[in-house]
Amino acid sequence: MDVPTWAWAAFGLFVLAMLAIDLLAHRKAHVIEFKEAARWSILWVSIGLGFALVVWASFGATAAGEYTAAYLLEKSLSVDNLFVFALIFAYFKVPAQYQHRVLFYGVIGALVMRAVLLGVGVQLLDTFHWLLYVFGAFLIYTAIKMARDGGEPDADPGKSFAVRMLRKLTPVSDEYDGQKFWTRRNGIRMATPLLAVLVAVEAADLVFAVDSIPAVLAISDETFIVYTSNAFAILGLRALYFLLSGMMGKFHYLGMGLAVILGFIGVKMLITDIWHMPIWLSLSVIAVVLATAVVASIKRPLPEDEAKDPATLAAEKELDPSKEHTGA
Repeated sequence: MDVPTWAWAAFGLFVLAMLAIDLLAHRKAHVIEFKEAARWSILWVSIGLGFALVVWASFGATAAGEYTAAYLLEKSLSVDNLFVFALIFAYFKVPAQYQHRVLFYGVIGALVMRAVLLGVGVQLLDTFHWLLYVFGAFLIYTAIKMARDGGEPDADPGKSFAVRMLRKLTPVSDEYDGQKFWTRRNGIRMATPLLAVLVAVEAADLVFAVDSIPAVLAISDETFIVYTSNAFAILGLRALYFLLSGMMGKFHYLGMGLAVILGFIGVKMLITDIWHMPIWLSLSVIAVVLATAVVASIKRPLPEDEAKDPATLAAEKELDPSKEHTGA
């Protein structure tokens, strides 16, 4: 697929424009309510799925199908990120009105990080085809591990290597200073806990990228398709977080559904040289598994005391109530 330079430039300008609009809309710190999150979620999903029509018109139906499958795959895998974001915010006791700022800059970092990792991944597969089997086996291993863990994310923000390194490189204040990442205490410039939160979020996204990038490369090896699908899924991640905040604990089968999807993609990669699975089948499996997980969660809800959001679970199970986890 020959993608002209102007197409990349147009996509980049569009993303920058949307980020600027988002930043202006949230320039003042405030709590993102459900209705506002719903409006932004609808907008981002509409843009993400609507871009498939642009790909169809420019590169044909096959490319559009690959883009749609990659977008839905990345969107579904990003659900795990939401659970970890909630855990991180709970651990550091981030005031609700500051959470959007963290996620905004987290998205910018994720876009840059994914560009580098996806570019490297495509080049590696072009040069070393056998890596396809390594990626496939890794996805199956990850799927089995997720299934054994009950689909729950395994993360401890306090033990994050990135956060520990930040604390070694610079002093971190005990208190938040509005939306600032840096502050001064007694004439000393130091990081605020909000910067530690941002570092933890970026580190978590890097971990998830290790799973999602091999998975999306199983759908397509076209750099334009894999990156644009990742970018649009990531851009809508903040709104989705605030939309589902407080309800994530109710979708208790989603983790298992994601494990099934990762296992399916891993098998797809392992058999690709024997049978190239049609894109409509991959798209159908992803959609059916996600729908089944959501419906099953609704039909068979957990007891009320178990159906809690990750923030509540983190506070009850992982936090020491005698300590204030703010970044000091």
